[in-house]
Amino acid sequence: MVIPPVVSLFVPTWNAGPEFPEILGCMQRQRLDRPFEILVIDSGSTDGTVEFLRQQPIRLIEIPHSQFNHGLTRNLGIREALGEIVILTVQDARPADDLWMQRLVDAFDDARVAGAYGRQIPRPDASPFIRDRLQGWLAANTAPRTQSVTSPEEFEALAPLDKVRRAAFDNVSSGVRRRIALDIPFRERRFGEDLDWAHRVLLAGYAILYEPRSCVIHSHERSPWYELKRVYLDHQNLYRLFGVHVVPRRQDLIWRTIAGARHALRTVARDPSLGFAGRVSWWCRAIPYSFAQSLAQYLGARSVAQLGKRQYLYRWLDRLFGRAV
Repeated sequence: MVIPPVVSLFVPTWNAGPEFPEILGCMQRQRLDRPFEILVIDSGSTDGTVEFLRQQPIRLIEIPHSQFNHGLTRNLGIREALGEIVILTVQDARPADDLWMQRLVDAFDDARVAGAYGRQIPRPDASPFIRDRLQGWLAANTAPRTQSVTSPEEFEALAPLDKVRRAAFDNVSSGVRRRIALDIPFRERRFGEDLDWAHRVLLAGYAILYEPRSCVIHSHERSPWYELKRVYLDHQNLYRLFGVHVVPRRQDLIWRTIAGARHALRTVARDPSLGFAGRVSWWCRAIPYSFAQSLAQYLGARSVAQLGKRQYLYRWLDRLFGRAV
């Protein structure tokens, strides 16, 4: 007799790399008080990932790489899932222990909860700038919280950054109630499908729960060019959803760059893992790093209005920054 799964763990993959077999093993060894399945959608891997997956006790769906979308591919996974709770993660998020899933699943004991998300811990080899950025994200906090609104009017009255805090959600490590996610699906987006979804389920009267005891080890070391594109898309999304515009004018770029560089310099100075040569190396990168972050924040938010005016320069930038993120 086959017991149907109550929980589905969904992982999208694409060229997952040599660490993925160990990460999948950590996921398979999760201790859960109910049956669960693992569902993987691979979008055209060419590095041996899909061949490895075909040999695993999982359900595998293969799609062309051109069909992958952060929102729509997750919708496909949720539709195909057999469990009433669907855990969403990414191919390089390593569970910190064998109760990672259980602590997310427990959040759904509250019938009001549409989604839950967990804490992210940077990799041991993460750079000081990446560690600092992740520590500033709400998914690094150690205190649990329940996010809800009493009405759409209450949410609209919040300041832009307070709206972000209220609607925080992160599909690096999250769970959704399947029936609600089918009714309120993710939307087709290049970036930030999780924040957009959380915003809409809050306005529909549901709650989001943050459970910091559910932890994954996850961070990225990307090229400066990739980071510029990521921050551009992030702030384009934040402006569209919540009106966040942290660098509203060109003349603010210099002051924002100075403030960011000072913060980066202090971050490097306080990092106990760095020796003298390491500190000097990262100090030299503080001003270029801060300027690139500030420029991407400025262009990302500004692009929303400029794209509406169909300005050629911003249409070109948007195509350029939107590739391969």
